[in-house]
Amino acid sequence: MSLAVGKKVQEWKKAEVDRLAQLMEQYGVLSLSRLHKVRAIQVQELRKKFRSEAVLTCAKNTLMRAAMRRIAEKKGGIIEVDKHLQGSNLLIFTDMNPVKLAILFGQSKINLSAKAGDVAQSNIVIPAGNTGMPPGPILSELAEIGLPVKIEGGSIWITDDTTLVEKGATINDRVASALTKLGVKPIEVSLNLDVAYEDGLLYPTELLRIDLETVERDLRNASASALNLAVNAAYPTAEAIDLILAKAVGEARSLALDAGVVEPETMPALLSKCQGQVTALMSKLSEKDKSLAS
Repeated sequence: MSLAVGKKVQEWKKAEVDRLAQLMEQYGVLSLSRLHKVRAIQVQELRKKFRSEAVLTCAKNTLMRAAMRRIAEKKGGIIEVDKHLQGSNLLIFTDMNPVKLAILFGQSKINLSAKAGDVAQSNIVIPAGNTGMPPGPILSELAEIGLPVKIEGGSIWITDDTTLVEKGATINDRVASALTKLGVKPIEVSLNLDVAYEDGLLYPTELLRIDLETVERDLRNASASALNLAVNAAYPTAEAIDLILAKAVGEARSLALDAGVVEPETMPALLSKCQGQVTALMSKLSEKDKSLAS
C-alpha cells in the first residue's frame, strides 16, 4: 500500500514539473511575486483581470527548480531565477513586456475588508445615512465604536459623517468587524513583481518598481530642457522651428530699432521711440528754462 501511495506522489510531482516546464517554453516572460501577507482574493482578482494575457499559478519551489533545470539549455539564464525562489511565490507566465506587466500589476488595486491589526491608509469616514441593517445587537456594536446611530423606519441610521479611524492608526477587532458588517472595505492593496526573466535577461526589483508620476515628471522636464536647448542653438526641429523663427524675428526687430533702420515693420516703433526721446529731452530742457515748460 505504501509503495502505491509513494508512486502516486511521484507521478503527481512529475506531472507538475511537466506543466511548469511547458509553461516556460510556451511563454517568453516568467515573473515572480512574493505572496507574503497576500490574501487569496487578490490573486483571484488578478487571475480574472489577466486571464487572456497571462497564466498565474503557484508551485513548490523544489518543483519549479526542477522545471527550470529541464529547460535551461533552451532558455539560457532562466536558472538565475532560482536564487529568488524563497518562500511562497505567485508565478506569472506571459508574453507581455515585464516593465509593462509590473506597471499593470501595480495599478491593479483592489479594496479589501479590514482585519484587526491593519493600519488605516487614509481617514476612514463613515457617511451619515441609512445602513440598511435592521435593529439588533449591531446597534450597540456601532455605538460602542463611536458611531452616532438611531433607529428610523425599521433601519439603523448613522446620524452624522464620522471619522472612525484616522490615517496611520491601527484598526482593532471591534472596528474591523463593524466595518465588514457595514460593507466598508478600506484596505487598498496591489501585488508587485519582485523579479522577471525575458530572453536571457533578469529584471531585478528596482527596475520593476516604477513610480509613473516621477517618470512622467522627469520626461516633461527632459522635453522642456531639450526644446530650450534646440531653440537657443537654433537647431530646426518640428517642435522648435516656430519658437526659433519667433525668437529670430524678435531679435531682428530689436536690432533694427537700435540701429534706426527704417522699414515698414519698424516705423511705428521708431516713431514711438522718437516721441519718447523728444518728450524726455523737453523735460530736461524745461528744467533749465521754465519758459519751455509750456
